[in-house]
Amino acid sequence: MTLTEPPESGLPRLKSGRTRSGDTSSVRTLERGLTVLSALAELREGTLTQIAKKAGLSASTAYRLLETLRQQGYVEWEERSGLFSVGLRAYQVGAAFSGRNSLLSAAQGEMQALVQDLNETANLAVRRGSEAVYVYQVEARQMMRMFTQIGAVAPLHCSGVGKVMLAWLPADEVRQLIGEGPYPAYTPASLTGLMALSRELQTVRDQGYALDNEERELGVRCLATPVRDSSGGVVASLSISAPTSRFPRKNIPETLARVRLASDQISARLGWRP
Repeated sequence: MTLTEPPESGLPRLKSGRTRSGDTSSVRTLERGLTVLSALAELREGTLTQIAKKAGLSASTAYRLLETLRQQGYVEWEERSGLFSVGLRAYQVGAAFSGRNSLLSAAQGEMQALVQDLNETANLAVRRGSEAVYVYQVEARQMMRMFTQIGAVAPLHCSGVGKVMLAWLPADEVRQLIGEGPYPAYTPASLTGLMALSRELQTVRDQGYALDNEERELGVRCLATPVRDSSGGVVASLSISAPTSRFPRKNIPETLARVRLASDQISARLGWRP
């Protein structure tokens, strides 16, 4: 496939004509390579067998792709343990995205200060379709701390960040996104019906924050606040999560004040003015 001079839009113009079989093969290899890299990112580290299974590929195919990625610096391999992990080049790609993404740029410093003050893990999530996706995290220094992998997803109906991103949507859009129910119950505290969830979302709007009271995982409490852009729309959610033993209900007002300050500062950096 031959590229000509890029048009004014900045996108390359592809020369018309049939796609050669070699081009198709190269694209397929690239797709598989990205699948392997994504699988490794989710695992954080893993054996060849684990990565191949996660990617849905044969071990031989996964090995060839991993070796190519290793040679390019996107994957590292520890000979003694036999474990693969994400390499420096992949981190550099992610850092480049982080540097140009206004939301992450606005949030990083505020989240680091938030964790410094509360010593609990802070998460930033956005909505992708019918799921919440964690796009940034600052971990606490606690021996026992909450950890959510970047890129991991959470259900909208029973996570603090998810309820925040649903609360300011029109009721019809909420119903279209998550359906009428019943929704999966992760714990006995999970909300599984549309009517109960609608009441909860009204509470979130009224109080300006959401709580995950052991709805996703027993023994874990999460407090989430909205992050808004210049139009006032909720574009993300900032949350603090901790074991219920360290985050009892009596600590909610104090924690809320600090998390709300951080989310308001992030929103202000995005151009929001209350």
